[in-house]
Amino acid sequence: MMFRSPTLGMLTLEQVARDISRQRGTNPRGDYRLIIGTDSQPKAQGTEATFVTAVILHHVGHGARYFVHKEHHSNIRALRQRMFTEASLSIHTGGLLTEQLQNDGNDWHIEVHLDIGEHGETKQWIREIVSWIEMNGYAARIKPDSFGASKVADRYTKN
Repeated sequence: MMFRSPTLGMLTLEQVARDISRQRGTNPRGDYRLIIGTDSQPKAQGTEATFVTAVILHHVGHGARYFVHKEHHSNIRALRQRMFTEASLSIHTGGLLTEQLQNDGNDWHIEVHLDIGEHGETKQWIREIVSWIEMNGYAARIKPDSFGASKVADRYTKN
């Protein structure tokens, strides 16, 4: 799984985890949030979609560093299917990242940011998707508090 960093270029997930640990190590008493968010964009023919997963290390009050992974999926026809695939990709990335970070000596609490909200078509799946995220041990955030998906990842689905 490869990630693009605007600062560091292309990185493996292992390199992303090392950079996250190193960044946190520069100020171990700082307030950090580790965020994973996925957004998608359907393609014109309606059966394919681009998914972008963002991993964000937010040093509260001091900015953030992020990494994005892009992949294309076929046979994606319905909005519900896209929303659940977004959640699944975030959960999967969270699990892989947790494995990489488990020995760095920090206590990481991952937030999963979802591109769903109380307004619009996606509101009908909020309870189900949020419960799924929380059952996997992550904090779930929806719009308007889910900038990891609705701003960072969204930015890269268009390109």
